Amino acid sequence: MARVVQGRGVGAAGPPAARRPITSRPGAVRAASARPSGRSSPTPRLPRLGAHPIAAIEAGSRTLRGPVEKLRFLRRSLERYEALDARLQAVPGAPLRWLACRVTGVEEARPLFSSNPWGALDPPRRVRPPLQRRARRAVNAALLLLVAAAGLAVASYPRTKPPPPALPPAPAPVPAPESLDRLPRGVAPARIWMADTGPGFELYSNGLRVDTSYSVGGEPRRYRVFEIGRGMGTEVHDRPVGIVYHTSESDIWPLEESFNGKLRDSSQNLLHYLKKNRVYHYLIDRFGRVFRVVEETAKANHAGMSVWSAGSRVYLNLNGPTLGVSFETRWEGGRALPITRAQFEAGRTLTDYLRDKWSIEADMCVTHGLTSVNSKKHLIGHHLDWARGFPFEAFSLPDQYLRPSPAVALFGFGYDEQFLAVMGEPWPGVGEAERQLAADASAAGRAVSDVREERTGTYDRWQAEQAADAETADKAGAARTRRAASGG
Repeated sequence: MARVVQGRGVGAAGPPAARRPITSRPGAVRAASARPSGRSSPTPRLPRLGAHPIAAIEAGSRTLRGPVEKLRFLRRSLERYEALDARLQAVPGAPLRWLACRVTGVEEARPLFSSNPWGALDPPRRVRPPLQRRARRAVNAALLLLVAAAGLAVASYPRTKPPPPALPPAPAPVPAPESLDRLPRGVAPARIWMADTGPGFELYSNGLRVDTSYSVGGEPRRYRVFEIGRGMGTEVHDRPVGIVYHTSESDIWPLEESFNGKLRDSSQNLLHYLKKNRVYHYLIDRFGRVFRVVEETAKANHAGMSVWSAGSRVYLNLNGPTLGVSFETRWEGGRALPITRAQFEAGRTLTDYLRDKWSIEADMCVTHGLTSVNSKKHLIGHHLDWARGFPFEAFSLPDQYLRPSPAVALFGFGYDEQFLAVMGEPWPGVGEAERQLAADASAAGRAVSDVREERTGTYDRWQAEQAADAETADKAGAARTRRAASGG
């Protein structure tokens, strides 16, 4: 998910104070300086953007007395670094982006930020120890030698040769799924079975190999389904009925042999983080390896506040009803396919396996960006990973971007300027849902705003019922645990 952070400037200074006549009596000077002025301490200038922001912010905050002034100063300072971080996301290539964040101080200030622009949990970043003084001098000397050698090479180049004609830049290749065979849209996968298993792995008949060495259990899956026109059902479910696709939004290195160590270390650090926090059921790394993180029968932390539907069935908060599958990549607006061919093929075989095992309908396979909502503000797009660009058709799935958004059509949700700043315009299903909302209002002879308010009220009521049901179940489970511990 990407938020746009707008920095706030420091307010203009007030009019200059009137000058007081200088007195020649020392006692009067001491008496005047001892009186309280009644004015708060002057607001210091915001720290300059640099490589050590925390030290600069701490130095500036020491000059402030009141806690309110200190909080305002800290908030304004961090907003500047958050805005800079949002701009640096557009820098191409992980090494260059990391260097820019390191030089500007964003890397050091990021743990203090209030939000993640893409909506995924932020994995911990490794902090490298600073180079020793001799090592820094050696690096600087080597750089100077390289610059000097380049200058000599340019100077010695024969000037009699005409410059070669400029060639138009070749368009950057965009990875696309069209090179793989397409399957009929919405077709159920063939029967898939486990062909082999052993310590740390499972192998299935469609070629899927799952690494189980990081697998952990989790909270038992439990949820209820809502019905349009009825509300929350009475039956309690414990089987997954859908798949939600994510991007990890972790550090990504170029898929080149020279970065092999970085690629391997980055995936291992990410897996340890996901295992500790029980995030996602599956992770597909850059090499196409499939790792099980949370057992399929347990609930993982991956979807949060979310809405999706199938027919008359409505699902709120998809952690319970769905399985979370994440690709190790950064979404970056979805203007190009952000996954490798190996990830693409592994994602398709994993989808076929999960749909076959749990009898998952094609309409219940969706991306996180299409389902995530802000439940308090009644807005779609709280997280935006895969809000554009997922290859549904190549996965033998219907194009969910064309389907009317359930959050808009059923509950009257909208979107804000931050959503448009990232997306430019909503996906087609949002416009279709808004047209349905307007048609329903016209048929009832009511204003669209009245119908929207009524439907957001329905969402709030259903959400409260779901929360109360979950709390009751938690209390009953805790009571059973106490009885079992006491031998009753």
